[in-house]
Order: sequence, then structure tokens, then C-alpha cells
Amino acid sequence: MSVRVAVVGLGWAGRELWLPRLREHPAFDVVAVVDPSAASRAAFEQAGAQDGARDGERVAGPAVFADVDELDRRSVDLAVVAVPNHLHAEVAVALLERGIPAFVEKPVCLNSAEAEKLAQAETDGGAVLLAGSASRYRGDIGVLLDLVPSLGTVRHVELAWTRARGVPKSGGWFTSRSQAGGGVLLDLGWHLLDALDAILGPVPMVQVAGSVSDDFLNDPSWGAVWRQDAPQADQLRGDVEDTARGFLVSERGTSVALRASWASHAARDLTLIRVEGSAGTATLRCVFGFSPNREPVPTLTLTREGRTEDIALPTEPIGVEYGRQLDDLPRLLGDPSHRGRAVADIRRNIRITERFYESALACGAPSSETSPAPSPEPSPLLPLGMS
Repeated sequence: MSVRVAVVGLGWAGRELWLPRLREHPAFDVVAVVDPSAASRAAFEQAGAQDGARDGERVAGPAVFADVDELDRRSVDLAVVAVPNHLHAEVAVALLERGIPAFVEKPVCLNSAEAEKLAQAETDGGAVLLAGSASRYRGDIGVLLDLVPSLGTVRHVELAWTRARGVPKSGGWFTSRSQAGGGVLLDLGWHLLDALDAILGPVPMVQVAGSVSDDFLNDPSWGAVWRQDAPQADQLRGDVEDTARGFLVSERGTSVALRASWASHAARDLTLIRVEGSAGTATLRCVFGFSPNREPVPTLTLTREGRTEDIALPTEPIGVEYGRQLDDLPRLLGDPSHRGRAVADIRRNIRITERFYESALACGAPSSETSPAPSPEPSPLLPLGMS
């Protein structure tokens, strides 16, 4: 039996990332879409009508709503939340309280207060919260994780995701601290922290030190051309970080170097994960996400006692991990023991980001760039078509 799913948000993530994959996946039936923007709803309905006419048949499309309160939990098994960051927790809480399971992409929330609201809503509504963790479904990450036990005691992990030119649209919600909660740390950095969880397990960090900078943020030449996000002349300046560099130490004494950058002086984008253990070091070079500015193939090497060997990796199309994540959602949705797991991970990782920003602020970074975002007050939803 198919999982009846509603997609909440018709911005880029909803339209381009989730709707096509859900429609193509045999385990899901898209029964509804939700967006408060009348223009976004109308565009979706028009596109559906054109597709039906092109195919020469009239097929009823999903129901279209303006608010999640219009969803009926008796006819929706799961809601995929694809709204701007500052609305993630608000929308997910509303769904969970109605008893509708919610799948939320990173960052699931912006601060610890929102994490606690999500935990309470999951308990009160009796529905499960599922968090996006697409990187774990990559084939190269899977091979790396299989190598980790052979490395002995893990002593140090280096995590980096740097783009050559990839600052999101200046003046949009991505670069507004009041809406995004932070900059690249909450964007690319969330994926790195999720990878760290997969490598080390749920180990608390006892030390967190970080610094941030914004050298590229408001210069249009450093924008993400491949996202077609070129800023307009009348757009506001961004007030978040474009680069975050930090150092963490776990309660087991494992050190972690972390770097996330929307822009850099490198020629190509790179995601680097190096795991140093008492019995060897594994180094993965790849690129998370959809940027086409990458090396042709990822590489994984294993070094022991002065000898380095290449480890074979599967050949995969860009973005395949998102489809694999969907493959696993029905299992997670039907597993009662999974309730509460996402919240536990969220609490740990959001606290790391809060402490990271606190450390950066203590070192003299401008407060407008590094202060943790305040818990947003309830307000009418902004148009979800913004991206």
C-alpha cells in the first residue's frame, strides 16, 4: 500500500527536489500540496493542467491547500516539509500536533527552544518526526563507514564542505539571519554534523570553538550561478556567515576539525571527510549536493604504515542519495522505536551550532553575524515559494 504524502512548500526544494522524486517512487502517492502563496498554488495547478493536456488525458492531481490545518490526518500518512528554514519547526509542530508524521530537511530547527517544541509536539500528537540525512545514503559514504571499524580507535575527524562560488541569493531568506537562523554552518554544516554522527555515533561534544567570516557574502560574483540565484539590484545585504571554521572535542577525546564555506578561492567544490584512527586513516573526497562544479568522480583512500591504497567506490548519478532516502522512509515511518530518535539527534547538533556561534561571538565577530537566532514568535506564514 502506498504512503499518502503531502508536500508542504512549493519553492525550489518542493518543486525540484521532492515532488519529482515522490511522484516517480512506487512507494508514495502525492495526495496534497500546501503553500500559502496564491501565486505558487496557481502555478502548480496550471502546470498540472498542462501536463494532463500534453498526455491527452485528464487525471485528477493532488489537492491544493493554503495551510497545513486543511490537511486531514485520516488521508495523509506523511508530510514532507520543504519550506524556508525559519518555518521548519513551526510547520512541523503544527503537523505533529495534528497527528501527521513530518519529514523535515536540514536544518530541522534553528535553536534549542524549537527543538523542545518539536519534542513536545511529537509526544502530544503521537506522530513521528523524521529528519533529512541524505548524505548517509550516498554510496561513497557507505563504503567509508564500512572502513571505520578497521581504523581502530578514532582519534580525529576532519570534515569540510567548501564551494568555489556558491553563495545563495543575496537578500533572500538563505542569507538573512532572522529567517535562516545562521549562514553556512546551518546549511552545509548540518550535513557535516550528520556525517559526524554516522562516523562516531551519538557522542556529546564537551568542547566547541569556532570562528566565522563573510568575505564573499555580498559580492554577486561569488554567487551560486548553477542555482540561477543571481541577486537583484534592490535586494538587501545578507547578515550571516559565508564561512565557518571550528574545532570540537568529544567526551571520548576525539577531536574534530570542521569547515563549511559557501565560497572560497578553490577551483572546484569539495566535500572532504578524513577519519584518523589508531590503525589507519581513511580519506574521502567527493561533493555533497547538486553543484556541477566538481571532480568527475569521488575518491577514497586508505593509509596504513606509510602505504596508501585506493578503495573502489560505486559510480552514482548526482542526487541519488535523495531517492535512497525515500526508499527508507516507509520503514522508518512504520518503526515505533524510531519516535524520538530524530529529536535526540537534533538536540545534540543544534546545541553544537549554538555553542559554535557563541564561541565566534566571544572572539569578537560582529554580533549581527553570529548571535544565535531568537526563537521566532508565531506569525502568519510567509510565501513558501520564496527560495
